[in-house]
Amino acid sequence: MTKNWFRIGIVGIFLFSLFLRFWGLQRFNTLVFDEVYFAKFGNDYLTRTPFYNAHPPLSQYIIGIGIWIASHIPFWHDTVNGLTGSLRSPWSYRWINALTGSFIPVVVAAIAYQLSYRRRFALLAGFFTALDGLFLVESRYALNNIYIVIFGLLGQWFLLLALEKRNQHRLFWLVFSGIAFGASTGTKWNGLWFLLGAYFLWIAAWIIRWLQSLSLANQNHQTRIPLFSYLRPLVPPLPAEVNSNVRASAIHTPLQNLTQINIFQMFFYLGIIPALVYSVIWIPHLQLDKRYGFIAVHQEILRFHLQMGGNSTNIHPYCAAWYKWPLLTRPMAYLYQTAQSVTDPLPVLGPPLPSEAAKVIYDVHAMGNPFLWWFGIAAMIFLAGMLLAQIIISGVKQKRFSLPATLSVDIWIAVYLVLNYAANLLPWVKVTRCVFIYHYMSAVVFTFLAIAWFVDQCLRSYYKELRAVGVTISFIILLAFIFWMPIYLGLPISHKGYQLRMWFESWI
Repeated sequence: MTKNWFRIGIVGIFLFSLFLRFWGLQRFNTLVFDEVYFAKFGNDYLTRTPFYNAHPPLSQYIIGIGIWIASHIPFWHDTVNGLTGSLRSPWSYRWINALTGSFIPVVVAAIAYQLSYRRRFALLAGFFTALDGLFLVESRYALNNIYIVIFGLLGQWFLLLALEKRNQHRLFWLVFSGIAFGASTGTKWNGLWFLLGAYFLWIAAWIIRWLQSLSLANQNHQTRIPLFSYLRPLVPPLPAEVNSNVRASAIHTPLQNLTQINIFQMFFYLGIIPALVYSVIWIPHLQLDKRYGFIAVHQEILRFHLQMGGNSTNIHPYCAAWYKWPLLTRPMAYLYQTAQSVTDPLPVLGPPLPSEAAKVIYDVHAMGNPFLWWFGIAAMIFLAGMLLAQIIISGVKQKRFSLPATLSVDIWIAVYLVLNYAANLLPWVKVTRCVFIYHYMSAVVFTFLAIAWFVDQCLRSYYKELRAVGVTISFIILLAFIFWMPIYLGLPISHKGYQLRMWFESWI
């Protein structure tokens, strides 16, 4: 694939995402789901109205900025409501989320390319991300989860760019990585998991390097590199034999350079800077609401989340424990209204019509693309198995726990995806409050990369059967997105059409 076609593909993915997110953005002239909080909070910042916020305030700042910009644009104000506390059009408090969400597939593609420099892998990753329903729904309303994801992914991408560079250029991108991680945490606390993934990778790279040095030392009777050499300000290079092997195998991935970042750089650029950014984010809010200081507001937030009760349907009908997320067993209805005819005005307030009177259903379902999610988790399990097999095979050959002197690009990609997925999912295991499917967004995005990698491997195969598998998976994901699109966009469908898309009772 040429560079020009690659660029055309990336632009096409962005325009496709942009169209889906902006089409009919103000169709529902109301506050959908948590817009009752975040759209109103964004407007409160503009009207200087103090309020209590149970999350860090960055996403509400951005929504408020979007409302302010929209108020200076002399169109898209045909429908308005006063539900935010001021007379606003739905477009005014949604458009900036739609624009931000349109960039997420592009950032995912950029990460895929930076991991491997494979253009088809990058395009597949961006394309599959653009075909997810939960990301589409979250981008079309004034909600905050897309900001956790895009800032977290930008932090990961900037880190990969830093690993590719040297000297001052590396430090430049590390600064931006730290800022992005701080912004992700400044949206919701679980944005911290993206930074945790970066630390997992760094630690894993040092362990890999140490195991490789053990193998090399045993083979050549040379002194191995100490595991704790990361404490040194300047990291010594690997032995010449390792470097020559790397050059010979023509491996290209920035992840190999993780051990060039020492502990002091990690602590400053991916520790101090994110903490400073997070702290600065709070300043405007604390100046508006002077009831709590910086420490007190965090105590209040923690108390709020601890009081949300257990993770059961008795607390909220859509509570879903972390282990239910990967298989998509409990999505959420953000809006459900009925009408007698498609020519009736779009219903926005009041309870749905009685079932015998309802002929048309308007449902906005926060549900991922089922086949994308199911194929994605299968690909993630495959990658985890590939890593385990690499360790076992190396151990059998060396008759000890060790690794080969060089790892392939695909093994490094597996390390990156598995560790980031684990970092964004496993912390939820100990969370006892009611949690929802959208909390999985920061983890599931790495399964999109995983299935894109798998499909790319199939398409690169010499066997036509494997190439057919890759094409088939891609078309199934695309067709699934088209099939479930009416409940992503809230299009009018019949009761039969609605039931046709609710494959399981737990989806309703």
